[in-house]
Amino acid sequence: MSTDFHVVGSGLAGTLMALYLAQNGYRTELYERRQDMRKIELPAGRSINLALSARGIFALEEVGLKDRVLKQALPMRGRMMHDRASQLTFQAYGQPHEHINSISRSYLNEVLLEAAEAAGVNIHFEQRCLGYDFTQGEALMEGPQGKYALKDAPVIGADGAGSALRQSLTQRVRVNYHQDYLPHGYKEVTIPAGVDGAFQMEPNALHIWPRENFMLIALPNPDKTFTCTLFLAFEGAVSFEQLQHAQAITNFFETYFPDVPTLAPDYLKDFMSNPTGVLSTLRCDPWYVKDQLLLIGDASHAIVPFFGQGMNAAFEDCTLLNQALKTHGTGDLEATFKAFYTDRKPNAEAIADMALDNFIEMRDTVADPAFLLHKKVALALEKRYPEQFASRYNMVSFQRVPYAQAQLQGRLQKELLSALCKDIQSPEEVDWSLAETLLQNLTGAAS
Repeated sequence: MSTDFHVVGSGLAGTLMALYLAQNGYRTELYERRQDMRKIELPAGRSINLALSARGIFALEEVGLKDRVLKQALPMRGRMMHDRASQLTFQAYGQPHEHINSISRSYLNEVLLEAAEAAGVNIHFEQRCLGYDFTQGEALMEGPQGKYALKDAPVIGADGAGSALRQSLTQRVRVNYHQDYLPHGYKEVTIPAGVDGAFQMEPNALHIWPRENFMLIALPNPDKTFTCTLFLAFEGAVSFEQLQHAQAITNFFETYFPDVPTLAPDYLKDFMSNPTGVLSTLRCDPWYVKDQLLLIGDASHAIVPFFGQGMNAAFEDCTLLNQALKTHGTGDLEATFKAFYTDRKPNAEAIADMALDNFIEMRDTVADPAFLLHKKVALALEKRYPEQFASRYNMVSFQRVPYAQAQLQGRLQKELLSALCKDIQSPEEVDWSLAETLLQNLTGAAS
């Protein structure tokens, strides 16, 4: 039996894409360089949970996994701010019924692998992709039995930010590629469950310790723990290069995050043993070659994690590619790949930019009184004019508005909120007649 598609990379995007293909009747082979994650103990310290929101939920619903996954998710209704005096302030993400979901990356990946196998996908582990030979039209692979090639079927590359397939693609003429590393890296520590087996902090919130140029965040896990991630510059006066010894690390946490040592007794051990990760934005143009190869997810447009959209954007890639295949078919696969890419590229650029913007917001402005007032007025506008106003965060996280459209609307909304918040101290003081006029202008400008 011949193969219709080869998918390289059995992470979240690759496995979801393989599942989509199999459910639509395509004979699909899935290749992964690592061992089967369901049979080994996974290393700690590498982003073990994620924020699942509307775009990801929609994809899971399409493949029949929404209810199963959400049963293991924890709703996060807003940000819980921790100041340097350990005082807490809650900022809602949206209306009372709106939330994002903390979900285990490994659990979600395992659910997808099981579903893909059940749908008929053949999964091949310990198979490393070496690149792509465009002259021969084949992906070059290496497994325990030696080297071989994937022939006679198109390849969908979902092999992550370090993609070997993308590296081959970028060596071609007229392919643009750029990778921007943040000067910040990240490191994880764990807040365990309390002595009574309960959460030590509010579980229905994303906790954040904003400290202007750096920050700590914490997401809840079903086992009542929290995964904490420190985002800090690699170099400088306050940086990872200054935290090489136990006393320096202890002083750092006691100075900037004084509540953490009590919550996480093993934070020092975690900090010293877990790896320090890098963060980058990756841009590639185009993502495909003829009917031979198409890249999706981090392989084509990796982004920083500060809008919680990396996984959601990759899942939306799969949703939209599935739609393109249904609309255009495989008779002219190059035209199908081009249609998908042409539609998706501007939105991938938009979410990359918004994720970078959100890093500044999270670490620097979330405690600013003017910023907080804007957020409160935005929520009041959403409640009062639900058909006319949805904040940028709402459009990105709770709806499936194209990212580029949400970005444009967000820029216009910033001007609207500045006008409404001028000379007031609370949402109760908003001039609602002015708000209605500005909303009408906003609608006209965005159309």
